[in-house]
Amino acid sequence: MGTKEFFSTTGENLLRKIKELIEEGNVRKITITEKSGRELMSFPLTIGVVGALLTPVLAAVGALAALIGESVSVAVVRMRPSSTSSATASSTD
Repeated sequence: MGTKEFFSTTGENLLRKIKELIEEGNVRKITITEKSGRELMSFPLTIGVVGALLTPVLAAVGALAALIGESVSVAVVRMRPSSTSSATASSTD
């Protein structure tokens, strides 16, 4: 799976924050919930999804941000960094 983070933001800052998260590139899923805990929106992000494919999602987030004035909670699931250790080859002379 991955690591999960939670943070709160207001409706006016929501779209900016979502764009920042997407640009980071290591986010797998974003879920937006009300104060009461009711899920407003949830969308997965896969590696390589950029540009035109994200336009509908960002439009929906923008519309949601315009409708809500209070703070919302955002849950972000990030990919775990790969645990492959780089083994260094030692050469003997």
